[in-house]
Amino acid sequence: MSQRMKVSSNPHIRSKATTNGIMLAVVVALMPATGFGIYNFGMRALAVILVTVASTVLTEFLFGLYKKKTTVSDLSAVVTGLLLALNLPVTIPLWMAALGGVFAILVVKMLFGGLGQNFMNPALAARCFLLISFPTAMTAFTCDAYTGATPLAALKAGEQVNVLNMITGHTGGTIGETSVIALVAGACFLLAMGVIDLRIPGSYIVTFLLFAGIFGGRGFDPAYLSAQLAGGGLMLGAFFMATDYVTRPITVRGQYVFGIFLGLMTGIFRIFGPGAEGVSYAIILGNLLVPLIERVTKPTAFGYERGGKRA
Repeated sequence: MSQRMKVSSNPHIRSKATTNGIMLAVVVALMPATGFGIYNFGMRALAVILVTVASTVLTEFLFGLYKKKTTVSDLSAVVTGLLLALNLPVTIPLWMAALGGVFAILVVKMLFGGLGQNFMNPALAARCFLLISFPTAMTAFTCDAYTGATPLAALKAGEQVNVLNMITGHTGGTIGETSVIALVAGACFLLAMGVIDLRIPGSYIVTFLLFAGIFGGRGFDPAYLSAQLAGGGLMLGAFFMATDYVTRPITVRGQYVFGIFLGLMTGIFRIFGPGAEGVSYAIILGNLLVPLIERVTKPTAFGYERGGKRA
């Protein structure tokens, strides 16, 4: 042969998408929820956002100096800091917010090898760490703008809630979870850009609604199910954190299984658990089961049956 052939390892077909581009798209998609959070809760929300983003970026930068390999430019630390801020109450002390950012990057991400090696979502892991360490501060949702229990807590107590306020965002909660409209707008942008698809969010939301309708005690009451869907961090978690490339299954069937598992666990936590929320813990548990889900949903190799015999 007169022409040399180039031999290389797989993958042989590569996407034109880059990590930087994907992360930038996520940041843009989170802007409606971020902007509304600042509008809803005031400049204190902006301070929390700036502190968490600064802590995640600075931690990754300093760790990169130590390892002589800086990865801040891929924007993954910015996404982690922003997601963490949107999962925090506006009243949280700023030093706790900074501690959460350090934990997310240093403990969950960099010590396990950096981007692509973390075994759970760093932002949600940091939120759970703060919930366990500082439960009072993490569940204090009373601020100048809103007083009283969050809509989900009121719903769990059997009280009536204003679903329209939950959809538009004029209610208490964490900085980024209140406006369903803002979150759906960002999710539509990611779907249009091809960054995410509906496998995980769709199976997650449908499974949760079926679980809530069967076991919630109010049947398939539209007002009750709408409040469950609009309340808490369900929409934020389903579209922006459960779809994380690193901590979700890579198999198609596995993604459906993952979404169904998240829906079941969120329903169990919300309806049978002592708290009103459950999205964070459901996704963290799902992240831990991803290797097992991928193993049992691994596609059959071409030309072979599942029993190992040649087809």
